[in-house]
Amino acid sequence: MLAPSFSTTTLTPVLIHLLRGASDLASVAAIHAKLLKVGVASTLASSNHLLAAYCRCGALNRARDLFDGMRVRDVISWTTLMSGYTASGRPREAIAVLRAMEFSGVRPNVVTLSTAASACARLAEAGFGRQVHARAEVAGCARDTIVSTALVDMYGKSGRVDDSRAVFDGMAAPARNAVSWGAMLAVYAQNALGDEAIQLFAELRTSGSDLAPNHFMLSSVVSACASVVRLSIGKCVHGAALRLGHGNNEVIAVALVDMYSKCGCYEYSRKVFGTIEQPSVIPCTSIIVAAAKYGHGRCALALLGEMVDRGVQPNDVTLLGVMHACSHSGLVDTGLQFLHSMQSKYGIAPCPSHYTCAVDMLGRAGRLEEAFELAKEAQVEGNEALLLWNSLLSACRTHKRLDLATLAGQKVSEFNQDVAGGLVVMSNAYASAGQTDNAAAVWSSMRQRGIQKDPGCSWIEVKDIPYVFYAGAVSCAGARADEVMMLLDELEYKMREKGYKGRLGSARVSDAHEDDGDGGKGVMVGVHSEILALGFGLLVVPKGMTIRVMKNLRMCCDCHETFKLISGIVEREFVVRDLNRFHHFKLGSCSCNDYW
Repeated sequence: MLAPSFSTTTLTPVLIHLLRGASDLASVAAIHAKLLKVGVASTLASSNHLLAAYCRCGALNRARDLFDGMRVRDVISWTTLMSGYTASGRPREAIAVLRAMEFSGVRPNVVTLSTAASACARLAEAGFGRQVHARAEVAGCARDTIVSTALVDMYGKSGRVDDSRAVFDGMAAPARNAVSWGAMLAVYAQNALGDEAIQLFAELRTSGSDLAPNHFMLSSVVSACASVVRLSIGKCVHGAALRLGHGNNEVIAVALVDMYSKCGCYEYSRKVFGTIEQPSVIPCTSIIVAAAKYGHGRCALALLGEMVDRGVQPNDVTLLGVMHACSHSGLVDTGLQFLHSMQSKYGIAPCPSHYTCAVDMLGRAGRLEEAFELAKEAQVEGNEALLLWNSLLSACRTHKRLDLATLAGQKVSEFNQDVAGGLVVMSNAYASAGQTDNAAAVWSSMRQRGIQKDPGCSWIEVKDIPYVFYAGAVSCAGARADEVMMLLDELEYKMREKGYKGRLGSARVSDAHEDDGDGGKGVMVGVHSEILALGFGLLVVPKGMTIRVMKNLRMCCDCHETFKLISGIVEREFVVRDLNRFHHFKLGSCSCNDYW
């Protein structure tokens, strides 16, 4: 065999260098041809570089052909192919490569095992992940920072939060880097454990570590604050982001827009959005969704127009946000135009969520026959179908159409889970029409099927502490409980002077919006939870500050009217977030204009 020529030995490193920088298939294929020409394409090093390049371009079929043709494969070869499959969204094939690798006798390294854990994370299956974890333990690298971080992420995406935390706690303190902390924070945030994420972030800040939070960590904590509506802590994290030089980071900005909007501070959301120099589709969508929650329909339409004028094309979530904004603003015809034109105008086919929103839009406006026709035409299944019929059922009750409510109620009752709210609405529709026997029959059926409705609750944050109130139970106010009730009695007297006819704590028929008993006619509901939270807020929140109340169910008409009257009496502003949207009460009126 002839020794390599001078040109071959000098040309090969140059070609490998070009190969490492190649990002398109044509360039990789051209360099591959040159390596074949000089006779070094079959060496292990060259083959591994080619394999990585083809995977980087997404040419997995070519990468597999090259891999299958290799006479010698080392751990780098196997790991590179695994990584390619994982990055291309083909995790099962990545796991198959791992198994074939072990069968061939090649031992995995830390990169192999972390890649395998990442593949399992994409599958969100803890079973495969546990096998990878066991292999890492056998190999003696389960405590390695890279492997441990990948395992934390994998267990988190599989919903195994405790396992994630166990792996994280098992890491030596010096081994925990920014990626490790960020992964654990993301696990809590993604699994709706906002309080735990906030607590973990506090641990990091008080641990004495010199580790500065990066933008991924900060965005996860901000998202956690949004999920549990912790405005004051969210503001502190915002301040930390500014101090650490992340003020212009789009990932954090998007999280802040979402957090401020969910905490009842829409104007803050707008200010943060205004700091983004070239907003992409994600922040644009976020601010449009925020506008929708506040019923700012025309504002959402203007934001969409500005977005398109800048050359940013909306996605399906953007258009869903615009439709929701139209729904909560009474812009029904405009919203329907988006439904019927999104395919031709934006190249986006309407999905079940768009049809559900359109049905809800028609129902709110009292156009119930049109809503029913659209519901029948829409190809909606599963949870989206349940949302659609629940929405239609609620609209039928609001507009006193018992005939259509009965049809919608029959559709809701066909589902096996998450039907309690809809069935309560059906019972109340019967009760409102004087059909008490039918109302009782619905409750009886619910008891027989073991269906229980979650009790309504409202909460208010005071000095970083959330106070949660349930209907008729003012004990959360602690030593100030009697003061809350006395204040409400005083306010009720002043409300009567302005024409109020109801009673804040009267006996009421079980209500679809709030009920913590077994249900049925004659249940003593007492004072609704948002009224109690408001009374407490009036005592403890300083004058001049907006009182923000969050609620897990839709606000009822009586409470909505009460909030309007009290806002005028005490001359203070209230913001209420209920299940559907935000209400901003000021001087006796609400931002929703009584349309919600």
